[in-house]
Amino acid sequence: MGGIMSKGNSPKSGITETKLETKMVEAMQRRASEGSSMKSFDSIILKFPKIDESLRNCKNIFEQFDDDHNGAIDPEELKRCFHKLEINFTEEEINDLFKACDINDDMGMKFNEFIVLLCLVYLLKEDSTALHAKSRMGMPHLEATFETLVDTFVFLDKNKDGYVSKSEMIQAINEHSGKQSSGRIAMKRFEEMDWDKNGMVNFKEFLFAFTRWVGIDDMEDEEGEENA
Repeated sequence: MGGIMSKGNSPKSGITETKLETKMVEAMQRRASEGSSMKSFDSIILKFPKIDESLRNCKNIFEQFDDDHNGAIDPEELKRCFHKLEINFTEEEINDLFKACDINDDMGMKFNEFIVLLCLVYLLKEDSTALHAKSRMGMPHLEATFETLVDTFVFLDKNKDGYVSKSEMIQAINEHSGKQSSGRIAMKRFEEMDWDKNGMVNFKEFLFAFTRWVGIDDMEDEEGEENA
């Protein structure tokens, strides 16, 4: 199934990933120009419980579109999901997003992958009439959580280039922190995000790490044990 990757794996590369990554980076650069409301990494950690609760509530949306109830969403189910949510992406864009978020390349998107995909849609959806409206996707509460995740990435991306580097992560965690262990924490967090070990973290890598930090993976493991 399409769970979180093992330590030795890295995100798929290629033309599709590059094209999608370019869109992500450009969208994040535009968002970064507005600045971040986050003041410190500690302020982000304090938001974990609320983010966790909001993302878990997204499970109902996931189950609604998992037509065959096999615990994964396939490409056709995703297309129906986009149609129902009135997300006007082209078929090519939907396929690109699916391939990018279906980490194990098994044509089945698990819950954590679905969350990452929806958050990428939130970032990429550029309906000018909806940009500053209450809702871009018809899910205002969930979108508020996605905005918090975007805002967090902007806070970490100090030079506003659409990526987070190791030095930026260290700077973000050291800010307003007098703890000597903060440097080690920053390194550990960065390693958890930087799957391909290229020293730069894009928004998708950040999102997959964040779902682990707030416990979404644990939720899937518990359900897997119940169904065993």
